[in-house]
Amino acid sequence: MTTDITTPAPTSPRAHAPAHPGHAAPKHKHRDRKPTGSRRSPGSYAIVAAVTAFVLAFLAPFAVILLNSFKTSADYRANGSLSWPTEWNWSIVGEVWERVDFTQKLVNSVQISLGVVLIAVVLALFNAYAIGIGRVRWRTAFLVFFLGVNVLPQEGLVYPIYYLFKEAGLYDGKLGYTILVGITYSAFGTYLLSSVFAGFPRELIEAASLDGAGRWTILWRIILPMSWPTLSVMCVFFFVWSWNEFLYPLVLLVSNDNQTVPLGLSVMQGQYTSDPTSMSAAALLGVIPMIVFFLIFQRSLTRGLTAGAVK
Repeated sequence: MTTDITTPAPTSPRAHAPAHPGHAAPKHKHRDRKPTGSRRSPGSYAIVAAVTAFVLAFLAPFAVILLNSFKTSADYRANGSLSWPTEWNWSIVGEVWERVDFTQKLVNSVQISLGVVLIAVVLALFNAYAIGIGRVRWRTAFLVFFLGVNVLPQEGLVYPIYYLFKEAGLYDGKLGYTILVGITYSAFGTYLLSSVFAGFPRELIEAASLDGAGRWTILWRIILPMSWPTLSVMCVFFFVWSWNEFLYPLVLLVSNDNQTVPLGLSVMQGQYTSDPTSMSAAALLGVIPMIVFFLIFQRSLTRGLTAGAVK
């Protein structure tokens, strides 16, 4: 019996020898590819230029106010409003602060604005929960009513409200004014939240109901956490709107101890007297709290505005 034994072909020792550490393995040469989209089109440069011009135009008034807030009156009259201060007058801000009693005005504005936000958001949440989730009767009629409250001008409501506050004993009181503005703003919040709750997934509510959750549990455990981005935006808007209110506090808050920041700054200019540097310092004092507020809550505002953009 013959057995064929096949002998393997001898292999070169270089085939199994490890590569020399000093020599790198040959690399395949690829053609250099230019990354797509690396070059901007002329349209993108035009958009960047337009946005830059818009930002500069927006910041220009603030820069003028900042320059004139530390000028002397003689410097302003001699060189105008656009010149650099020849001598920085740091005491003018303190003088305006004491003249306006800005500490009391600032405390009043913060208290009223926070109270307005609390009342408006709570009322809007309850109303929208009943209209958008509960599907109450005459839902459309309620929405039209709340929309009508938003479009009514303040000038048409100020006189009835004035006489109502007089009769109810709420005139020249921060509590009555806070309740009034909070109820007024809640109409807008109700209209906004009702449209948001109308598209709320009903499956979650039905599943929670099957698990034994009541209406209050559904509101606090499901509706409120999922609608918090919208509520945070409403809080920011209501705070800013309440801070900048002028007509209602002008009519309803007449005493110096109850006035807000806009009313306190309005006394800096009279019919026959006007000091541009003091007005600029007063405007600077009125703007700084809003800038600080936006810096604190800018993340909440951004999240709320972009909450429904990406799912």
